[in-house]
Amino acid sequence: MTESIQVSPQDSVQPNAQMYFEVAPHVWGLKILFVNVYFVQNPTDHSWVLIDAGMPASAPKIKEVASTLFGPGVKPSAIVMTHGHFDHRGALGDLLKEWEVPVYAHPLEVPYLNGTSSYPPPDPTVGGGMMAWMSFTYPKRPIDISEHLQALPEDGSVPGLPEWRWIHTPGHSPGHVSFFRESDRSLIVGDAFVTTRQESAFSALTYREEISGPPKYFTPDWKQARTSVEALSELHPEVVAAGHGKPMKGPEMQQALSTLAQHFQERAVPKEGRYVRHSAMADESGTTYVPPQQPVPVLKMVGVAALTLAAGISLVRMRRRKAL
Repeated sequence: MTESIQVSPQDSVQPNAQMYFEVAPHVWGLKILFVNVYFVQNPTDHSWVLIDAGMPASAPKIKEVASTLFGPGVKPSAIVMTHGHFDHRGALGDLLKEWEVPVYAHPLEVPYLNGTSSYPPPDPTVGGGMMAWMSFTYPKRPIDISEHLQALPEDGSVPGLPEWRWIHTPGHSPGHVSFFRESDRSLIVGDAFVTTRQESAFSALTYREEISGPPKYFTPDWKQARTSVEALSELHPEVVAAGHGKPMKGPEMQQALSTLAQHFQERAVPKEGRYVRHSAMADESGTTYVPPQQPVPVLKMVGVAALTLAAGISLVRMRRRKAL
């Protein structure tokens, strides 16, 4: 199995603190339900940057871990977004009320963060599990944080993190970016690819390890997604940290990523779905074209949801037995 990074969680300054994990020197992650946010420190001046903002209502968890890592009341120099999907931007509004720091995103992602444009609709017809089948309920409308929003520098630099550079990795969203540190080949990929099978509720919640393509139900351009994974594989990262799943490292991870890049069509692209044959299109004004919706077989949806719910109940019961 691909090696994941196993680090004992740090003790928090408060009894109910959320546990966080170390990814690489000066890089920590926090799992919030089924998505990760990352805390990255600038070792030169000990300032820090938050990458992504997790789920709605997760601001207290993020602030608590930030306080543990960097000291009470030490706010980030910036928040940098891999992309603006609902599970990566959820706490932005609450965090900005207190922190009032700049938020950086790629110019093609700006329309979804300044209230201009909605994302293409999620696609429940891709199959694969309950996370996919329930995706029609996921928010796609924009938020408006234009008062704090800025475009990432064109030269690839990351504000507040001189050792890092951003790489445009579209496909999962038009302005999706990943972050790379050359010195130790650390790679934060957002959802360009993930390290669990995100379509499955069981895998998503338990972080079952697996190098996978971007979440199928929210990826509107598979040609771009493939090119992005190929580009990231060519970096030969030593450590990868995704928006969903555990951080992974080592030769087996590198081989799994290379295999995904080489066989992307078979391993990542769904056999059917709204965006498989025709991609959505976007420019700096937002979404400009969405292909017609595919019919959703209701009986199949209900059956998959029932089976996945049963599996979830079994998992909860299993964990309760272990706790006794």
